[in-house]
Amino acid sequence: MNGIDLYSVFLEIHKPQLESSGIPQLFWKTLFEKLENEVFDGGLVFQLAKVEYEGMTRHITEPVWKLFVSVKDGLSAQDSNNIYLIDHAWLYDTRSARQNLTEVPGLLDRMCSLMDIDTNAEKQEIIECVMKEMWRYNQSFSLNSRNVEESMPMWYIMDEVGSAINHSDNPNFRAEPFLHVSKGTSYTILFPIRDVAMGDEVTRDFVEGQASSSWMRRLLLLPWVDSTFDIENYEQFETDEDFSKNYISETLPETNTSKADNNETLKVFSQYEYVNKYLTYPAFTFVDNDQEADILWLVTHFKAFKELSISSPRVFINQFPCEHVITVKDLLAIVCRRKAIGRQYDLDTLESFPAWLPTTYNLTTELRQFVGYFKARADANLDNHWICKPWNLARGLDITITKDLCHILRLRCTGPKIVQKYITQPVLYDRAHIGRVKFDIRYVVLLKSVKPLRAYAYANFFLRFANQPFALNNLDVYEQHFTVMNYSDENPLYHVKCAEFVVQWKNQYPDYPWESYVEPKILSVLREAFEAAIAEPPPRGIPESPQSRAVYAADLMLEWRGSEMQPKLLEINFMPDCQRACDYYPEFYNDIFRCLFLNTENPQVFHSIEK
Repeated sequence: MNGIDLYSVFLEIHKPQLESSGIPQLFWKTLFEKLENEVFDGGLVFQLAKVEYEGMTRHITEPVWKLFVSVKDGLSAQDSNNIYLIDHAWLYDTRSARQNLTEVPGLLDRMCSLMDIDTNAEKQEIIECVMKEMWRYNQSFSLNSRNVEESMPMWYIMDEVGSAINHSDNPNFRAEPFLHVSKGTSYTILFPIRDVAMGDEVTRDFVEGQASSSWMRRLLLLPWVDSTFDIENYEQFETDEDFSKNYISETLPETNTSKADNNETLKVFSQYEYVNKYLTYPAFTFVDNDQEADILWLVTHFKAFKELSISSPRVFINQFPCEHVITVKDLLAIVCRRKAIGRQYDLDTLESFPAWLPTTYNLTTELRQFVGYFKARADANLDNHWICKPWNLARGLDITITKDLCHILRLRCTGPKIVQKYITQPVLYDRAHIGRVKFDIRYVVLLKSVKPLRAYAYANFFLRFANQPFALNNLDVYEQHFTVMNYSDENPLYHVKCAEFVVQWKNQYPDYPWESYVEPKILSVLREAFEAAIAEPPPRGIPESPQSRAVYAADLMLEWRGSEMQPKLLEINFMPDCQRACDYYPEFYNDIFRCLFLNTENPQVFHSIEK
């Protein structure tokens, strides 16, 4: 191919990326040529300078290095040659960061030089310093992929030139991550946005897109710009906007729709392989056409409840309108706060209510309140460990534990997230040959009716365990702090059925019997959560839908509150993975379908969670 052809291919592949990054078309041809030939010519026009702080201690937000324009005639923003490649000194995902710093030759020393970290200490202490400080230097990008794991954010730290570029509210350059697809290599692209003279410092805006006078901008700049905030009111308020944003409109069923349970053989159209495999009860038969079905068991979100109630009033659907108010993490927290009695917080301890809900903030809509609450806890010398997670993902993806505010503020840039107070005093399980580990409990919950509330918890609950003993350190070590092991080949899943667990529990916690002490508390939490979810009309709550039946999975942990065990509701999942349930209990879907559609509510199989 000639040069023209190669450039055309480059544009065909990269034009969407160039446009979304805001790289002016003026620079595209030069960028192509520098990428093809791996031309790093920034050294010809820029000069690094280390900042000396004589007689004073550098504040943590003050720069270690600066970058200046060194070319005699300066740089014109209209000259197509003035676009530069910056290499990445370190590209990683957060779970591998500690291992990289330990094992990659020269990496730790290079990071210490970039960040001005004293190396006269033990190696592990130095690594901890780097892992704390790196959030002032980290940048991120994500690949657009249909595979969720492949689209997880990747973090990187630019080389010495890129890392020396400091923030300015009136920047003269932009720096954008860029993936050269054909070579599978990432760079940062640096280019001027106005003319700069020799000796000018190279700067960029670290929080592009935020209004210059906004609270949000000041908060997001905290990792780099020291600022004092007086945020005394960190209470959260429920608004209609919380429930309407980012959701496709659902139609609501006709209120006069009446659907009686059918005692004849019910035809099931199912998109879920484990229903197809394990539903064997003779009152149900499968059909391949959803138009013939009495029961639609879908794995995709259903929205047309009104249309279904008019066209097929005798057909069941395995979803409720507006159920996202409990299956989306930020909305679940808002809904559950309806159960707070009086104040949301205890003014002395800063503990939030209800006690069974971890203190939760949405980092998009409640960032100001969160920073205020974080600062209040810090001023009171209270624990400030937090777990940050996407509100729209499951399976333990993109979840981080930290006690560093700058870290949390940087995590916000990789997508919408909530932050929850981390459970620092969990009730632990003594695991043979390993020690005392974290565990969580999953209850499968059936919702059969809203008016009145008719909901049931499957008696056989499920357990997940960490693979390493718990301690409030090494917050990035997955197997020490997380229990979701069933989606990773790297982390073995420890199998314990609930009956065996209850026997072991009696030996480990004889003063806290599961059947009479722990489980009733859990069922009470589930009842209160569903009461809160149906307390408001749609879209703020789940309405009655006579044709709807649903199955959710509620994940909980136990926390020590003095000498009491307090269940904490972590999340409620839409269309949970039930493979393990079927493997352990082959009658699982027979029991569920009989309860939901045949009114066979066996108290040996299901606990009622209604009052």
